[in-house]
Amino acid sequence: MYLKKSKRSSGRIYLSIADGYRDKERGHSRTVTIKSLGYLDELEKQYNDPIAHFEQEVRKMNEQKAAEKLPITFTVNPNERIVADSNNRKNFGYAALSKIYHELEINNFLINRQRNLKSNYDTNSIMKLLVFSRLLFPASKKKTFENKGLFFEKTDFSLDDIYRCLSFFNKHKDSLQLWLHERIKQQYNRDTELVYYDVTNYYFEIDEQDELRKKGVSKEHRPDPIVQMGLFMDTIGIPITYKLFSGNTVDKSTLIPMLSKIQHDYSLGRIIVVADKGITTGDNIWYTLSAKNGYVLSYSIRGAEQKFKKYVLDEAGYTWKGDEYKLKSRLYPREITVTATSGRKIKKKVDEKQVIFYSKKYAAKAKADRAAVLAKAKDLINNPGKYNKSTSYGAAKYVKNLVFDPETGEILEKTKQSLIFDEEKLRQEEELDGYYAIVTSEWRESDERIIEMYRGLWKIEESFKVTKSDFETRPVYLSRQEHIEAHFLTCFVALVISRILEYRLGGKYYVGKMLESLSRACCTHIQENFNIFDYFDEVLSDIGKELGIDFGKKYMRLGEIKKILGEVKKG
Repeated sequence: MYLKKSKRSSGRIYLSIADGYRDKERGHSRTVTIKSLGYLDELEKQYNDPIAHFEQEVRKMNEQKAAEKLPITFTVNPNERIVADSNNRKNFGYAALSKIYHELEINNFLINRQRNLKSNYDTNSIMKLLVFSRLLFPASKKKTFENKGLFFEKTDFSLDDIYRCLSFFNKHKDSLQLWLHERIKQQYNRDTELVYYDVTNYYFEIDEQDELRKKGVSKEHRPDPIVQMGLFMDTIGIPITYKLFSGNTVDKSTLIPMLSKIQHDYSLGRIIVVADKGITTGDNIWYTLSAKNGYVLSYSIRGAEQKFKKYVLDEAGYTWKGDEYKLKSRLYPREITVTATSGRKIKKKVDEKQVIFYSKKYAAKAKADRAAVLAKAKDLINNPGKYNKSTSYGAAKYVKNLVFDPETGEILEKTKQSLIFDEEKLRQEEELDGYYAIVTSEWRESDERIIEMYRGLWKIEESFKVTKSDFETRPVYLSRQEHIEAHFLTCFVALVISRILEYRLGGKYYVGKMLESLSRACCTHIQENFNIFDYFDEVLSDIGKELGIDFGKKYMRLGEIKKILGEVKKG
């Protein structure tokens, strides 16, 4: 480093501290400004000899820089013992998460809204603890608080403060989601012409039910109370917004309030909603079109009328794409049932494009997936005493004459001897294996483009999988509704950050793999202010290159670690 003196066109001298380095790509030396100092004539008002003063500063900086490169000798006492309850190990991987957290300016959002809050705790510090822990070390709120020493962060708050803060988070959950959307739109040029929608549910270990926690159709077929979540996601896999519904809310009834919310609050303009067949109802289609939007929806062939099934199975019109895949489409005025404001059901016609495709691979998969259910159905016929209404799930539809006791759920004794396998049911299902149908308002788009749009839905399904497995969002142990809402807000923030990280690495790694590596990027204090790191892999290398964080050093001073953590907070 050296003191750089630059003469400006005005004749004034500008001082700065600069350093030189070799640009390997361009093949020559370059200069980078380390610190801008100011004009010499202005600095002379503060210092007798500014040049001498700052040259001395540069010498000190160079000496410190050289000293940091010198080998350090540690003295080991074989008899030294660990101090009880000491915590010498900390995580450094969260620096990557903190970088994205601060780029999204979540800290600014929380700090601005806490100004009028009469509290002694820092809402931003609590949010960071809950989000980073959910990503790297998922656990209950109590366990997360106990593990707060894993991070190089200020944690001068109590467990009670965390629970109090959940009420604050709940109050601002909608505005924080909108804030994140605006930041993502600016930083990643978010495209919302096409949005994906899906619904899942999360179960509670607590058996009590209330307005939110209700017993409903669980994705895991559990008897516990659940809460439903509707989620919108953009084309690159980053969530846009979510909403919680009571556990007994059916999937199809969640789209209209979600669509109303996203159109009103997010000003997205015309959007095309992509969703699975559980959302494909007359009400949802009519509302979507009435709001000047479009749709690309999966359509149940097995549940359709016979006329549509006949069209699907008719070979006329199909075009084979190689030996494995065929498709066809038609423009068709389909009649749908819509609920009027009076509650009366009325018939409407929608002009839509229907795209049908068949895959030999999907057909083989359907057959393989069904094998275990068929085996269960045949065992049920031979050993009906082993089963009841709950345990016969999936297999019951292949068994004729099966009747359950409405009170106990047991198979009625008088019907056990008359159970037979439903061959016709199996034939009908096998006939439609491998066929899929999509209905859409976007009739100008090609068949291939419509299928491509629909296939993007796997990203939102994977997001739910990430929250349930990697984040361990379920089961939920909280009981107060505002705490439940806040819990899912922190999970949503965690999902946004992880998806952004995945996007920035070009989808090279699954979210779970990145989080595993970041959770293992830990260090242990050894002597004085030195820490030793014991894990590094390709994932950390790639994350570090993308975010400008060096995860590969074996030793680092505490000051160096804090400097890096301070840099990532600048966003």
